[in-house]
Amino acid sequence: MLLGACLQNKMRKYFLVITNTWNEILTYRLSFILWRLRTVLQLLTIYFLWSSLIPHQKTLFGYSQSLMLTYVIGTSFISSIVLSTRTHEIGENINSGNLSAFLARPIGYFGYWFARDMGDKLGNITFSLIELAFLFFLINPPLFFQTDVIYLLFFITTIFLGIILHFCIGSLLGMIGFWSPEVWAPRFIFFILIGFFAGSLFPLDIFPKPIFNLLQFMPFSYLLFFPLKIYLGQLSVPQIMQGISISLVWIIFLSGCLYFVWRKGLKMYTAYGN
Repeated sequence: MLLGACLQNKMRKYFLVITNTWNEILTYRLSFILWRLRTVLQLLTIYFLWSSLIPHQKTLFGYSQSLMLTYVIGTSFISSIVLSTRTHEIGENINSGNLSAFLARPIGYFGYWFARDMGDKLGNITFSLIELAFLFFLINPPLFFQTDVIYLLFFITTIFLGIILHFCIGSLLGMIGFWSPEVWAPRFIFFILIGFFAGSLFPLDIFPKPIFNLLQFMPFSYLLFFPLKIYLGQLSVPQIMQGISISLVWIIFLSGCLYFVWRKGLKMYTAYGN
């Protein structure tokens, strides 16, 4: 009974963080709308590029027009779920000295930032659905719809694993703040690389096979490319299970690294500021 009450109280705290993040998005509407506008323009550019490269009833790199366009639109939607994050604020939080206030709060530090991520994702998903509805109305793209329940369940599972994996990567980059005041530049460069190697611009299997085989053992392909390949029905169940296993190994490894770096950083942390 007491354990249930404590758990409920803790969940209420994280729910308030999610709500506050959502309210923050609504407060700074112009900034958020401009960000979403950039996303729409990028989506339309890639969409029309692949539409012209793969005519109707033709294939390229093993993809028909409908499969490739489904992949392109799918990356836009999944990016709003997996790649949207607030972990870029962790480094700023450390550099400003505000970390001290967080350490005194009755809430887990990484639980707080994960809840912030959830609030940010909620906003991005909402606007992404509006954008995709407008896209369907405007150009009525020829898309592939997965109807196999097993594949859809695997698809949802890998998205959830991608969220955790990306959170670990983003949090580790935020830990740079313990050692350097320059956090923004390395994060910016690294996240451009993450987007590229996650398959946000094109399917990774159009790379030469040796490069693609190497990418399969890196964590980035499991953020976007792997879930979409499952949705498109282009992976067998053994291949899916292998990919999920690799994702779990990376999550365990990066979680361990995050804990180690966090403890190491706290030992040399010197608070200043607020």
